[in-house]
Formats: sequence, C-alpha cells, structure tokens
Amino acid sequence: MPEQSRPRPQGQSAPGRSLRLLLRSLYVQVIIAVVAGVALGHFCPDTAVALKPLGDAFIRLVKMVIPPVIFLTVVTGVASLSDLGQAGRLAGKAMVYFLTFSTLALVVGMVVANIVRPGAQIHANPATLDTHAVAAYTAKAQAHSFGDFLLNIIPDTVVSAFVSGDILQVLLVAILFSISLSHMGVKGQAILVLLRQLTQLVFGVVRLVMYAAPIGALGAMAFTIGRFGVGAVLNLAILVLTFYATAALFVLVILGMVARWNGFRITALLGYLREELLIVLGTSSSESALPSLMTRLENAGCAPSVVGLVVPMGYSFNLDGTNIYMALSALFIAQATDVHLGLAQQVSLLLVAMVSSKGAAGVTGAGFVTLAATLAVVPDVPVAGMGLILGIDRFMSECRSLTNIIGNAVATIVLARWEGALDTDRLEAALAGRLDDEQALTPVMPATQRAPAAPPTIH
Repeated sequence: MPEQSRPRPQGQSAPGRSLRLLLRSLYVQVIIAVVAGVALGHFCPDTAVALKPLGDAFIRLVKMVIPPVIFLTVVTGVASLSDLGQAGRLAGKAMVYFLTFSTLALVVGMVVANIVRPGAQIHANPATLDTHAVAAYTAKAQAHSFGDFLLNIIPDTVVSAFVSGDILQVLLVAILFSISLSHMGVKGQAILVLLRQLTQLVFGVVRLVMYAAPIGALGAMAFTIGRFGVGAVLNLAILVLTFYATAALFVLVILGMVARWNGFRITALLGYLREELLIVLGTSSSESALPSLMTRLENAGCAPSVVGLVVPMGYSFNLDGTNIYMALSALFIAQATDVHLGLAQQVSLLLVAMVSSKGAAGVTGAGFVTLAATLAVVPDVPVAGMGLILGIDRFMSECRSLTNIIGNAVATIVLARWEGALDTDRLEAALAGRLDDEQALTPVMPATQRAPAAPPTIH
C-alpha cells in the first residue's frame, strides 16, 4: 500500500501529538495553573483561600532541597579549581557588582517616584493610620539589624546550617569544606567523585519536586486573589503600575544594556528562563526557582564554581527588585502622608535602605520587613503609613521576586564571562532554544573549568 494511502493510527495525529507534548511542558502547565488560580480566586474566594497550603507546601519542598543543592554545587565547583585565589577574586567581583546594581536600582526607584509621584493625591492623615496592621513587620525589622545579620552568617553548628536552611550559612560551610577538600590533593579525589554522584542524585530530586510546580502555583495564586481580591490592586493601581513599569524599565533597559555588552540579549534570557519565571510569578517567591535556576545557568555554559558562588550570594546581596520596591514605597508613603523629603533626606533614606536590605535577607516577607526597618530609621516618614500598601504588598511581591531572579541570572552570566568561565557556544545554543528538555535539565561544565586530575563532572 502506498505510504500516503495508509490509514493513520488512531490517536497518533500530528495535532494530537503536538497537543500532548504541549500539555506535558512544565511551562504550559504553570500558565494554566496561574490562570486557573486567578479565576478560582475571583469567582470562589472562600475555596481559593483554603488552597493556601498547596502553595506553602511547594515552597517548603523547594526549600528542603536548597541547602544540599548549594552545598554540593559549591564544593564540587570550587574544589575543582586549580587556583583557590580565583574563588576569592570571583567573590570580590560579585560583591562589587551587587553593590553597584543594588544602588542603581534604588536610584532608579527614587527618580521614578519623584517624576510620577504616585502618592501625591492621597493626602492620608498619619494620625488616623492603623499601627496595629504593621506591628508584626516592625517587630521583625527591629529583630534583624545589620549586626545580627553578620553574626547570623555563622551557624551554631555545621548541621544547624542545613536545618535552618539559611542560604548564607550553607554557603559559608560549603566554602570552608571546598577549601579543605582542595588541600587534600589526590586523597580528596575519591570524596570529590562521591560528591558529584550525590549532586546527580540531588538534582534528580529537584526534577521530581518541580513536577509539583503547577499545583503550588495554583494554590498560591488562588489564595492571593481570593484573600486580597483584584480590588486591592485597583485601589492603589498607580503605585502598582508604577512599580511594574519601573521594574520592566530596569530589566529591559539597564540589565538589557549589560547583557548586550556581554554578548547576549536580555529577551532571549527571559525566554530561556520562562519556566522559572512562571514558577516565581505563581508562588511570589524567588527561592522557589533557585535550584532550577542554578541548573539552567550551568546548562547555559556557566561554570559550576561561578554558579555555586554567585547565585546564593545574589539571593542575599543582589536584590534589585526589592531595592526598587523600597525606594518607590518609601517615597509613596511620604507623598501620601504629605511629608516633604528633600534631596539630602532621600539620599539618606537610600543609604539606610541599602544597609537594611542586607539585614532582612532571608526573612519571610523580606521586602515588607526591609521597608519597615528603613522607615524606622527615618522618623520623618510615619511607619504606620505602611498600612496604606499592606493590602497590595502580595501583588508587588511577585514583581520583586521576578526582578530579583532576573538580576541574579544576568549577574551570573556576566561574572562567568569576566572570569573566562563561560562557554559562549553553549550559551548561544541555550538562548536560541536549540537545547531539548533533557539537555536543559543536565548541566554541562565548560571544558576550561574541569580539573585535569579529576574525573569528568556527571551532574
């Protein structure tokens, strides 16, 4: 029988196969979950609020695997370096980069707030504001000073770093272990091989956890809409739109120029990270995509040693979205309560925000806590004014988290390029979409970063 006249097997039509493949994509599944969550939250708010445990459970699952991912990635990456001084130089360059762009994000937020003046038409009386609504956040802010933050980097014990899940504590332990392992020479190779095998195991667990991403996104988005409603956004639409527009300006223009200068396009990177960005959008937490982000960046040609150091550091020190939020929100509250801040006072506010953003790193609701810590040091702006934006903070949290994760992805690629630890051909293939799903989940270490005496990386 001629090929064209053979009957097509049932269920094997090209459109049917394409639809099944599309529905199997995590990207599409998360989109469907987010849309369903919004609809459920709007039409069935009581049911939607009850789904909050789904989102919380997914975030807890992800946080469960973050400590081993960071520890194994850092140890196997740094221990494979022939020169430990390279790790020190990388950490120094990363801190300079983070401080530069964090400051730039604060400045952008301040400039936009002064031009748009989103709170100028509110005229709220500070004496009538409810201080009880923000009391819990101000208490957290007082309990997390910058000095406490520095001391908290050192865990009580090695094990407690993994129990608490504090990113910087795990990073410190991993760096110490990697330095010790590198000094063991040939004797340490067997341990390094074992750690690489454990890395493969842990990333397998990460892939299993990611299957729950649509369920987590559904629960978190349904709760947000059901609890606060779309009306909460509409009441302060100017501030929300200003924040989203400012974040988009920072990502597409400023980070876009940085990306262009370093040989890639920001829009291509956003497309490559679309699954991670949708997970962050659905859960309002950048930590929910941290393990997957590290995998994607390694797969895109960044050396594991760079990814393992830069990404965890960036989650505490490179908070572009949080900094934009703080500048806009602080000046919004000042404008809404008719408090005039001169240039010197605004600069002081930014300096305080730069320090307090580090002090609140790792705290639940860190953006709002950081804002409380900043306003508490600047008495001219009433802390009770935070009650004006409490209802929409959850919606702004999504934009904060998205901007933070994009900023850290750009920082990792740029720093890898500066260190000569970037496989540019691999990056071009990844951003052009020439890697299939299996390749996208299998990190590849650039050949220039492999230790001559060590077995090949298998994770």
